[in-house]
Amino acid sequence: MMTILGEPRHESSSSHVHDCGAAVSDHGILTLTEENFDEHLAQADDPILVDFWAQWCGPCKVIGPWLEELAVELAGQMHFAKINVEDNGDLVNRFGISSIPTLILFKKGKVVDQMIGAVPKDQIRRMVQKYLS
Repeated sequence: MMTILGEPRHESSSSHVHDCGAAVSDHGILTLTEENFDEHLAQADDPILVDFWAQWCGPCKVIGPWLEELAVELAGQMHFAKINVEDNGDLVNRFGISSIPTLILFKKGKVVDQMIGAVPKDQIRRMVQKYLS
């Protein structure tokens, strides 16, 4: 399941702010933007799984809770982040995002893996575990 970009969007909120200016959800998922993405990526020693999503995206809503669960399970080993595609067009273009959800895994600032669509939680877990130190 995936959604092609171009549908209307709605806003969401987060609970507190990380050192690099990224909002952080109660589950420890960062909200990255064009303004703080590169800075956060440069500061991160651990892998970062970035979810390119939109509020209106049904498949994104399916994997959202799985990502929250994985963020709790893997806290201290890696970071999880979200980028709203409607608000961050330059990042969407930079990474060639045409369908959402798209999950991109970064390690040491480089793209090392990615998945597109609402893939099962266990498949996401297997992907990220390959890159944990």
